[in-house]
Amino acid sequence: MSYGQGGQGQPPWDPWKSGSQQEPQWSAGQRSGRNPDWAAMAEASETRNKRRKVLFIVGGALATVAVGTAVAMAVVNANGNNDASNQPSNLPATTAIPSSTALDPTFAPTSAPPPLDPKEFISSAQKDTAPLSPDILFPGTQLTMGDRVYRKGPTADTKNCASAAKDTLPPILTKNDCTRFMRVTYTKDGVAVTVGVAVFDTEAQANKAKADTNDKSIIASLAGNGVKPFCNSAVCRSTRNAYGRYAYFTLAGFTNGKDVTTKDTKVFTTGNDLAEFAFRQIRRRGEAQASAAADQ
Repeated sequence: MSYGQGGQGQPPWDPWKSGSQQEPQWSAGQRSGRNPDWAAMAEASETRNKRRKVLFIVGGALATVAVGTAVAMAVVNANGNNDASNQPSNLPATTAIPSSTALDPTFAPTSAPPPLDPKEFISSAQKDTAPLSPDILFPGTQLTMGDRVYRKGPTADTKNCASAAKDTLPPILTKNDCTRFMRVTYTKDGVAVTVGVAVFDTEAQANKAKADTNDKSIIASLAGNGVKPFCNSAVCRSTRNAYGRYAYFTLAGFTNGKDVTTKDTKVFTTGNDLAEFAFRQIRRRGEAQASAAADQ
């Protein structure tokens, strides 16, 4: 059988040509009775599909713009309108929200007990019960005040208060019920001073005794233990004061019997130092007893 150009009127099949190129060449009169052109229909369908995709893409972009515009308008309306009527009405009132301070712990106020007053312990015999003697009140063998050092001499202790005083002081001590009188003498550079402490049962008695004194109310100087008698006939300088249930006195002068004048500043300094030391020792006595009572 020959496969050359035959009586069918169709060109031979070429395997190297596409289907559209091998389409039979029908005449105008022959096309009306042939089969549908499937390739042409496929191309037309593909063209329509591409058009739809373009329309869908454009439509999607327009929809995005529309949604963005709507959102922008909503944001503008929400931020631009501060009218209270547009605010949510179901939020709790401010007073309904618990404050953070309500959770803070609270404590009942407390107060420390008041400190004990040292003077109370040296204002009456009932509280002033610590041991007492000249060596306790004036300890050691010497006394240092600033840059001045005094040597401690003899001491004395008596319940007969009048026997340790002179001139107008003995009756004052007796009248105000003095119960004890202690003395101690210190010396430095030819100056001697006797400091005396009168003890009473109450602060009121000590203050009354001090108030009753005058410039002639002096104590008797205390000699011995290497200290010669002084201030027996010479002019000496004296002081007097009271603190708590104690009245304390000083008598200072020269050991050679010389009279003291207002120019003899070292005599005045010696008397002031011993008066200050007596006051400090009495106050410390009260502080020690107050501290001991607070620790109990």
